[in-house]
Amino acid sequence: MAEQSPAHEPAHEPAEGAIADFAAERVPLIILTGMSGAGRSTAAKVLEDLGWYVVDNLPPQMLDHLQHLRTEAAASNPGELLRLAVVIDARTRALSDEFTAVLGAMRAGTDRPVLIFFDATDEDLVRRFESVRRPHPLQGGGRLLDGITAERELVAELRSNADLLVDTSGLNVHQLTAKVTSLVDTTTQARVRVALMSFGFKYGVPLDADFVFDMRFLPNPFWVPELRPLTGRDAAVAEYVMGKESARSFTDRVVAMMEPVFDGYLSEGRRYATVAVGCTGGKHRSVAVAEHLCARLRGEQVDTFIVHRDLGRE
Repeated sequence: MAEQSPAHEPAHEPAEGAIADFAAERVPLIILTGMSGAGRSTAAKVLEDLGWYVVDNLPPQMLDHLQHLRTEAAASNPGELLRLAVVIDARTRALSDEFTAVLGAMRAGTDRPVLIFFDATDEDLVRRFESVRRPHPLQGGGRLLDGITAERELVAELRSNADLLVDTSGLNVHQLTAKVTSLVDTTTQARVRVALMSFGFKYGVPLDADFVFDMRFLPNPFWVPELRPLTGRDAAVAEYVMGKESARSFTDRVVAMMEPVFDGYLSEGRRYATVAVGCTGGKHRSVAVAEHLCARLRGEQVDTFIVHRDLGRE
């Protein structure tokens, strides 16, 4: 088994009006970057399918020029929203340093871009490279994991400067497509986008979780023979889990706790959060509770969507 990457801090303060606030007059320039094999190319294809203009592997020094062209296009066609995304590959120290400088200058302006960093555990990255039988771009004559470690060091500052961190660990192409689509959904009027993610602790805690709740204190439907083959999306399992007073009391308190949190997000300009709900395998309790919270947390200023990261992995 590949070594695990060290724990990372979750993503940072998103820009005012970023990503989820597409109901505003301007659509931000989106910059996609991250670890090789973590899904940025897949995300770019998703955006193209959604009608975005995507520029792949743009040199960092051309970002500012592209932003000026975009501003001019917006001025010429004020009724149109130019949806533009850029993929940046910053695996070399020179490109990484230059990108950081350019990004800082752009963020000081009025038309602030949104940087999305795609990441995954070392184990998942190793598995993906091995599945396509390709070496890591930075491994040279060393091991695959050596290349991944070298890249983490190069892009560490970019990761710390990201507006959004997207953890693709354990996600297949279809799940990643759904997650990216939810991130850039232009139809929502909600001001805060909240992902309710169920997961199994035995597969690891999601890297991009802003809040983590542990459901292993609840009775496990796995030990009920007729419920074992079902999932938390089935009515029988949901009723079993949410029928417990402990589950109802817990979710009531979570909802009450998150209300002032989301108010604070709005006042501080944060526009996205991931609430992770875990149990042992990510099949029964976490799924049922995540579905329940997804419905209850949705409101006038909060939009929610569900991601079942580990459902079907057992």
